[in-house]
Amino acid sequence: MIDCYITDRRTLSGSLLDAIARNLAAGVTWIQIREKDLSARALFELVDAARKLPNPQNSKIIVNTRADVAIAAGAAGVHLPSGSPAPHTWRTIAPSDFLIGVSCHSVDDVRNAEKEGADYIVFGPVFPPLSKSAALEPRGLEGLARAAEAVTIPVLALGGVTRENTGACISAGAAGVAGITIFQDTLRAC
Repeated sequence: MIDCYITDRRTLSGSLLDAIARNLAAGVTWIQIREKDLSARALFELVDAARKLPNPQNSKIIVNTRADVAIAAGAAGVHLPSGSPAPHTWRTIAPSDFLIGVSCHSVDDVRNAEKEGADYIVFGPVFPPLSKSAALEPRGLEGLARAAEAVTIPVLALGGVTRENTGACISAGAAGVAGITIFQDTLRAC
């Protein structure tokens, strides 16, 4: 199972690097650095500092939105919001093993992201989000199941994911879970 901690320093009760270090030590599969308000330089410095932390399980550091910063900082990949340039456009400048994920909210989005070269999908919201208000209606486990069945690449459940409902997400076909709250102030959640 893939577990992906999505950072949000604004809702964190402590240091972001400490939270990243805890999740690295716990063996979270991926850490998506999602600090949208940082300048390119500040984001680069954060990613660089995160990459220098002890990483006993070789967790992957992924940067939200900024493929340029991810490539420059030597991150393992980038996570693109829906409506971004197609993943295949980044392949020409990214390292061969560079992960590219895409946020999706419908089965059509999921199919399109796979067709455009995404390595994985983050699908949601599955449930009402815990860390922020959602502009979209929850897709539910049925929507998650339809999304996972529509593609051959991994689909991660996002939105309202808790320890209690992670198993239901996996049973619905998700390859794992992504979230802020489930990982933010605790050790490995799943």
